[in-house]
Amino acid sequence: MRVVKQQLQQALSRRQKQRITDSSRVAAAVLVPIYYKEGEYYILFTKRTERVKEHKGEISFPGGAYQEGDRTLVDTALRECAEEIGLMADQVEILGELDDMPTIATNYIVTPFVAFISGLQNLKVDAKEAEEIIEVPIRALLDKSCLRQETDIVNGEEVPLYFYHYRGRVIWGATARILNQFLDIFARIME
Repeated sequence: MRVVKQQLQQALSRRQKQRITDSSRVAAAVLVPIYYKEGEYYILFTKRTERVKEHKGEISFPGGAYQEGDRTLVDTALRECAEEIGLMADQVEILGELDDMPTIATNYIVTPFVAFISGLQNLKVDAKEAEEIIEVPIRALLDKSCLRQETDIVNGEEVPLYFYHYRGRVIWGATARILNQFLDIFARIME
């Protein structure tokens, strides 16, 4: 596990992160939480409730919008994880960042932080924000049969759309675009 963690950290530090600066959009941050369980690597997702303002019922990474009290976007991601699923900062090891990702239907720029996490037995969803925690093996997400890809035209530009299918659930939108970028990096270090 330590070797994979180091390789992932190195791969993330070597890449040129694409930053988006657009003051008309709301800054947000998420964790791409990875952990090792029963001989394989997993990613943790949440299913959002129907009570949240945006992205109702969607499968997403834990995280949310930057607030004035947050010093950095890492702080935003950690605060939101603690609020949504009880994942505390001392259970998170940040390995690096992925590219900033704009949302299409809403007005966010999401900064994703890849992290190894622990303390899964203490997680508990906040019923206002998250309906459930979903654990998905990375191996299943790397299986090409679970991915459907399309393209759409947004503001005159062609945008790839990804749909990851796992046990009757569909991961799509900005979460799927972030996931696609992560899986590409993860697959390369596992070769």
